[in-house]
Amino acid sequence: MATVDEVADITLETPGKRAPLVTGGLTFSSITEIVAGVPEQEKPPLAWYIGFSVSVAAMGMLFALIGYLVFTGVGVWGNNVPVYWGWPIVNFVFWVGIGHAGTLISAILCIFRQNWRTSINRFAEAMTIFAVCCAGIFPAVHIGRVWVFYWLFPYPSLYLNMWPNFRSPLLWDVFAVSTYATVSILFWYMGMIPDLATLRDRTKSRVHQIGYSIAALGWTGSARQWSRYEKAYILLAALAAPLVLSVHTIVSFDFAVSQLPGWHTTIFPPYFVAGAVFSGFGMVLTLIVPAREWFGLKDLVTTRHLENICKILLATGSMVGYAYAMEFFMAWYSGVPNEQFTFLNRAFGPYYWAYWTMVTCNVVVPQIFWFKKCRTTPWIMFVASIFVNIGMWFERFVITVTSLSRDFLPSSWGYFEPTWVDIGMFVGSFGLFFTLFLLFLRFMPMVAMAEVKSVMPHGEHDPIAEADHV
Repeated sequence: MATVDEVADITLETPGKRAPLVTGGLTFSSITEIVAGVPEQEKPPLAWYIGFSVSVAAMGMLFALIGYLVFTGVGVWGNNVPVYWGWPIVNFVFWVGIGHAGTLISAILCIFRQNWRTSINRFAEAMTIFAVCCAGIFPAVHIGRVWVFYWLFPYPSLYLNMWPNFRSPLLWDVFAVSTYATVSILFWYMGMIPDLATLRDRTKSRVHQIGYSIAALGWTGSARQWSRYEKAYILLAALAAPLVLSVHTIVSFDFAVSQLPGWHTTIFPPYFVAGAVFSGFGMVLTLIVPAREWFGLKDLVTTRHLENICKILLATGSMVGYAYAMEFFMAWYSGVPNEQFTFLNRAFGPYYWAYWTMVTCNVVVPQIFWFKKCRTTPWIMFVASIFVNIGMWFERFVITVTSLSRDFLPSSWGYFEPTWVDIGMFVGSFGLFFTLFLLFLRFMPMVAMAEVKSVMPHGEHDPIAEADHV
């Protein structure tokens, strides 16, 4: 008869054999109990209440400041001559980038049949949608007089005495981001339908049962439904995959189509996409490490999942570092004095502290993931992911502010300083993000139960019980 310790050895990674995606000897029923048990429990962990209270307070501050902005004007921001674009655009690009990992994990890894995505895709999909919600706020209020937003559209008017320019790159963002958000919501919702039906059948609350019944769309789990579901799911994945490249490429055009030194460069589209994937996976790691600890998901979100995320961070962080170096090379090779000055000013000018913070967080810190100890220790991953998030925000700050603060005419140079409204709205956007994410953890299946079960080895659902018969 095999002992429990001998059976437990099958969960260890050995040469030539990958570690399993689900550990702890979990069965199909125990996976359902773990994931469905979170929204079914009467009280979430204390940490959830603390985090939710702080997030709601920050979110309230965000909407209060938006109201103050609308009634007072955009002069409450630090945007001024020569820095016409300040923190609002920086925050917009930052949050759009955060939302990239969700579609990459869900769509592209799904198309390439990467089974390790199944335990973390639900986290990433939810993160994508909430990050896009945060991103959409800043361009909406950046236009100034938000009550006449329709002036953006090219309609003939006798009162405006002008014809609005519909070719602005900022309007490209409207179409790109709204398309991205729509497809991401559909993809996220469709993936949850089987799990919502499971919650519908298990809940004892009449209110929850009605809510889950409506959301499950009459799912019964029949063979015909599964066949159509899988076809629709892979079609949505194929539709969403190009958006990973297109959305942040279009966002980069906000800068690249201008004539300003430091912005007018063809490296921006691939550079922005690599940076978006980098920042997105950094936020996934920030969210998933504490969540698996608080809700007991260590057997579903295993060290193998976290290690794979760290490897992607290492790869994309190296790409971003290469892009930083290439920017300096292209400025030197171009022979254009204005371009050369812009990049020297980034590294050694008045914003040198922001540039070297960016390089340290985005290029130096991810190099620790060359070491297996760092890729398999949760607290190290969590700290490193925080630095990645900080560094990627500073990247957008450096691109936007340093190029504008010192342009062609030295007499118009200036130094940008954020106001308390800038800082408050940025902090408040995190409040909105974490409020939505914590509500998702509380009431929705945070792990894709049906997909995790599909990658488990059939016939080996309870290795300890089987060992008794050896």
